Amino acid sequence: MISDPTNPSRAERIRREFARAWGEIGAAWGVAPSTATVQGYFLAHGGPLTEPEIRTALGLSHRAAALALAECADWGLIERAPVARRTGRRGPAATAYLAVGDNWEWFHRVAKARKERETDPVIPVIARCAELARIGAAEEESAAGSPDDLRDLSDRLDGLLRFVHLFDRGVGVIVAASPAATEHLFAILGELDDTTIARLIELVETVEPSDMASAARALARFSPRAIRRLVGLAGTQALARLIGR
Repeated sequence: MISDPTNPSRAERIRREFARAWGEIGAAWGVAPSTATVQGYFLAHGGPLTEPEIRTALGLSHRAAALALAECADWGLIERAPVARRTGRRGPAATAYLAVGDNWEWFHRVAKARKERETDPVIPVIARCAELARIGAAEEESAAGSPDDLRDLSDRLDGLLRFVHLFDRGVGVIVAASPAATEHLFAILGELDDTTIARLIELVETVEPSDMASAARALARFSPRAIRRLVGLAGTQALARLIGR
C-alpha cells in the first residue's frame, strides 16, 4: 500500500530513493530513465501497483507513467495482476501490475530481450558487409586492382563477426537455461574467491578450446551421480596422485 504522498513513511522514502537511483543506472545502460525508475519501484515495493499509484509515488505525469508501465511490460518485467485494484473511494478499480518472478527471472527476461533486440539483428548485417568486402576484394584482385583496403576491411569485419557470434553464444546459454540454473551457476562463482577464479582462468587459457570442448562433451555424458562423485574426488589425494599437480 502506498503511504500518504504528502507524508510518506520512512520505508516509502527509501523505496522512492532506490527507484530514482535505479532510474539513473538504467539511463546509463540506454534504458529510458522513467522506465528504469518504475521497475526499480516495483522491485522495492514487492506488491501490486496501479498506474495512479506509480504516478503519485514517483511524481510522473499520466503519460510518462503509462508509457513506462507499457515498456516494462514489453520487456517482460511486469505483468497484469489477476485482480484490479481500487486505489480511492471513488471511480472504477484500476488495472494493477506485479513484478515478474524473482530477481533471476527478470534478469533472464532482460537478457533474452536484449539478445533479440541487439545481437540477433546485428549478426546478419555484419555477415553481409563482410561478404561484400570479400567479394569486392576478389573482384579487385581479378581486375589487377589494389584490393588491400577491401581485404583489410573483410578481415576486420570477420573478426568482429566472430566476436559477436561468441558473445551471442554466451548470452544464448543464459537465455536457454532456466533462471534457477543461472542462479546456481552464479552461486558457484559466489563461493570462489578472486584468486581462485583468476587461477582457473589462467589454467583454462593453457588448454586449446577444442580440447576443453571435448572434455566438456565427455562430462555432459555423465550421470548426475557420476558428476557428484567426480567433484567429490577433486579435493582428494587419490586424484592428485593419479594426474599429478
